[in-house]
Amino acid sequence: MNGTDFHQNFNLYFDELELPRQNTNRTEQMVLHSQIGEGTIHRIVPRFDMELVLSDYTLYGERAMTLSTDTAMVELNYCLQGAREVIVSGKRYEFVPGNCALQFMNQADVQFEFDGNQPFLMLGIGIPVSTFHHFMEETGGTRSVDFSKILGNRSYHIYQEPINPVSSVLLHKMIPSTKALATKNLEMECSVLELLSLAFQSFLLDDDVSDAPKLSKSDMQKIRQARELILERMTDPPTLIELSRMIGLNDYKLKVGFKEMFGSTVFGYLRDKRLEKAFLLLQQGSMNVTETSCAVGYSNSSYFAEAFRDKYGINPGQLVRCSEE
Repeated sequence: MNGTDFHQNFNLYFDELELPRQNTNRTEQMVLHSQIGEGTIHRIVPRFDMELVLSDYTLYGERAMTLSTDTAMVELNYCLQGAREVIVSGKRYEFVPGNCALQFMNQADVQFEFDGNQPFLMLGIGIPVSTFHHFMEETGGTRSVDFSKILGNRSYHIYQEPINPVSSVLLHKMIPSTKALATKNLEMECSVLELLSLAFQSFLLDDDVSDAPKLSKSDMQKIRQARELILERMTDPPTLIELSRMIGLNDYKLKVGFKEMFGSTVFGYLRDKRLEKAFLLLQQGSMNVTETSCAVGYSNSSYFAEAFRDKYGINPGQLVRCSEE
């Protein structure tokens, strides 16, 4: 589980695709052989314990690849276009467009299955276990999240959820510069760290209720359901009383439990998610400020602009102008 050998896991993948790579752990661009498909894999190594791989290609036919991972690692993967399936220890997992996956893997036999004539656009970030543990440590040296505890007696574990708006914004910025190999290592490392932080917070830390013994597993499940409901009804959310009735939990326990699990009030959480979605919509450039404010549930565009400015430090109109340049 040590050191930097995790790069070898990526090398095995590149070799299975018959990519003409030059290095074992350095930044480079690899082009698919014309008999296999068309496209490119961009490998970025901003520092020795971090690897970013942008896969942008189309295979001419269906392809199955089997490899045995040599070193334990953690990988964060964003599937942006094209679905694929992975089989680990007899279990099948699907990666679909619009999803983010955080994977924990030990030595294991992994089979990849790809459809032919389907464009793939995927971004993966890999780190060794030692770096993951470093990121999970408190400043005082304690660590509540551990690689071995996550895996247990398994060789592989995966968390999946839709890509959140803030991550989408980061990916939208990163991908063009990654393809062009036109970003300094410092900038790329900062972007990767932000994506990792967002994923770790969502998958590993949001539901940490070690300081909330009053919540049963049933209570926690209901509170997670409340979170999904307010996100589904972002433009017309239920009141706190309505929400508590919908999930079958009294409003006091909902308020207290939500704050313990997600570090925010119910409507403070909703506000942040609305503004994150607004940021993405404005950057895409397809809506003006008034349309965006309505799309995320604000009936008053002036109040929306004030909330947006408080969160991001700029007026929403500035983001629209930037997207048009």
